[in-house]
Amino acid sequence: MEISKELVLNALRSVIEPDLKKDLVTLNMIDNLQISDKKISFIIVLTTPACPLKESMKKACIKVIREITGDDYLIEINFSSRVLSHKVFTNTKLPGVKNIIAVASGKGGVGKSTVAANLAVALALKGAKVALVDADIYGPSVPIMFGVEDEKPMVKEVDGKTMMIPVEKYGIKIMSIGFLIDNSKALIWRGPMAANALSQLLNETDWGEIDYMVLDLPPGTGDIQLTLVQSFALSGAVIVTTPQEIALTDARKAIGMFQQEKINVPILGIVENMSYFIPDDNPEKKYYIFGKGGGQRLCDQYKILYLGGIPLIENICALADKGQPSVLNSEITAQIFADISEKIAQQISVNNFNR
Repeated sequence: MEISKELVLNALRSVIEPDLKKDLVTLNMIDNLQISDKKISFIIVLTTPACPLKESMKKACIKVIREITGDDYLIEINFSSRVLSHKVFTNTKLPGVKNIIAVASGKGGVGKSTVAANLAVALALKGAKVALVDADIYGPSVPIMFGVEDEKPMVKEVDGKTMMIPVEKYGIKIMSIGFLIDNSKALIWRGPMAANALSQLLNETDWGEIDYMVLDLPPGTGDIQLTLVQSFALSGAVIVTTPQEIALTDARKAIGMFQQEKINVPILGIVENMSYFIPDDNPEKKYYIFGKGGGQRLCDQYKILYLGGIPLIENICALADKGQPSVLNSEITAQIFADISEKIAQQISVNNFNR
């Protein structure tokens, strides 16, 4: 039997994208289909490079093709990605930015900036085009965490307007108010002034094409947070907490802010930081020094996805102070953040597809 492109495509119509619930052909996810010399090759165009289901889709494609070809053909499947954009962004002030992910917490000291930084790196390691915005205007820490505290953004003219060029590190475009101020002096700004400064930081930066912008919000639920979430359409928010009840109480306030009717930003999930302690000399042992299961209970209460728990590991803080995010230095945290980034990207793809 002669194997034609039409025959292969008809077979692939039975392969359903697990999240979008439609077949790969209907979703235009099959590209560059070639048949020659007993070889069938094509590309599956994913909705995110951080797709956790690509191998299962590949296996399903091989299975249905083998049903019509037997073992006579070599089947070669590669992947590319075309990240779906938050449709509200059409013709906005950030035209090249497809999705904005807010990383928030109800209180300080829970490791929100650490989660934002490592999430950005994890997404970049998956092949996504990523930006990280340090919006913690009173305590910018991202420059230190990436070892770029002495950097200053360059500027250029774009359509007659002066625009800043982000600092780049580990494949991520980074902007922080810390690049523009004297870190030895305290910032004494009222809420509206601070919110306006952050809006300028976002609007007056030449971002280029960005799949995911990770926005590290200041802790709390005040003027700055409300202005940012109302001014820039967000694809979703990630809430960071620690296991203690006092942190969970403040996390509930952050959830409430995003779920307000006038804001209505999807909660992508909860990350529980400092879930447990792992000593270097006994990595199999876990010590729940701040309590256990608080993040999961919060998810159960609000019917929100539990994205994962981040452990405390010796030496990670020291590495962060040297500008080395833990996702690059610890196999444990690298795997955890890889899983978290996949879950977040997966939800964003589904939400954008269904808008």
